[in-house]
Amino acid sequence: MTGDYQELVDEISALLGAPATLENRDFGLVAFGAHDSDDDTAMDPVRTRSILTRRSTPAVRAWFEGFGITRATGPVRIPAAPEAGVFRDRLCLPVRHRGVVLGYVWLLDTDPGPTDEQLTAAMEVSARIGALLADEARAGADLSREFGAVLTAGPGRQHDTAVAALREALGQDAEGLHTVVCVTPWAADDTPSVRGVASAAALATITGAAGSGGTGSGAVAVSLAALIRLRSADRLDPATGAAERLRTSAGPGATGGVAAPRRGLDALPSSWREATAAARAARAEARLGPVARWSAIGPYRLLTALPGTGTGPADPAVAALLTPLHKELAHTAEVFLDRAGQASRTAAELGIHRQTLYYRLSRIEQITGLDLNDGEDRLLLHMALKGARL
Repeated sequence: MTGDYQELVDEISALLGAPATLENRDFGLVAFGAHDSDDDTAMDPVRTRSILTRRSTPAVRAWFEGFGITRATGPVRIPAAPEAGVFRDRLCLPVRHRGVVLGYVWLLDTDPGPTDEQLTAAMEVSARIGALLADEARAGADLSREFGAVLTAGPGRQHDTAVAALREALGQDAEGLHTVVCVTPWAADDTPSVRGVASAAALATITGAAGSGGTGSGAVAVSLAALIRLRSADRLDPATGAAERLRTSAGPGATGGVAAPRRGLDALPSSWREATAAARAARAEARLGPVARWSAIGPYRLLTALPGTGTGPADPAVAALLTPLHKELAHTAEVFLDRAGQASRTAAELGIHRQTLYYRLSRIEQITGLDLNDGEDRLLLHMALKGARL
């Protein structure tokens, strides 16, 4: 399935002469048309929130559903309600397939509004969107097993068989450009539908060691994997958007990771390792998260690949420094090494006098037995401090 929702939304915008927004039936944003008007009321709080957070609030959903949009088979006009953040009249085109509502196309209503002929043409496009949403939901439900099998298959024939099954199920999309997203931990009881994630080709839940993308406690955890279609390798917005949306559904504390883009399916296990590594890095380093791209996690690309990193005992030389008693010294050491050993920058970031910094560095050397003027000792300490975050 090629599923270009943006083109269909743009087609409706052109037919009706107004920017359109497509949401699924759970009021999650799927696509939206560009806003190029000088009229500030065209971007009222409801539309702004939908675009920025990719979801409408339960109160907004209840307000609009009160006008019967879930049952409507044709355009529904909804009056403005400034007290609800709706500053302009709305026009809602229900997106249905075989009698089931799957989403809504929203536009600002105008005076005079679209003609009956324009609305009929727009509803025909809406029906095409409905068919596409239905196909995606059906495919996503069917593909979770095949996708999960590829990510967990052993090497050799088992991998080749799993890839062949997924390739057949995906059809012409199989050789397209994809990336893999990991959201961990995934506490939901089942795999969600791709209907709410327009760019997803498949979703699967993966059970595995937490050290490979879970809680970091050594327990067994469940993560959610998503296979995301991309238009180009330098535009990962569909993947980061999907990761953020799924992460929100996963609950507090969940993080997301996005692998490097690849064509075809043969390297999906490598993509999954990258995605889980990025999710682990996002959990370890707040500045990377809550959703991190593999390309942006720096030294964690190496650290997450090392067996047992973040789950096993610390290096003997550094173990004492990592105890709660020396938390401030460990932080000082990490900032010092992050700043390439530049004392002035380190002292400025920590907000301390340089003499205080020198005292702390000498204490660090005493506790660890490492020489901070030695490159290998500094490398060991830096790796140990970063690894402890995992």
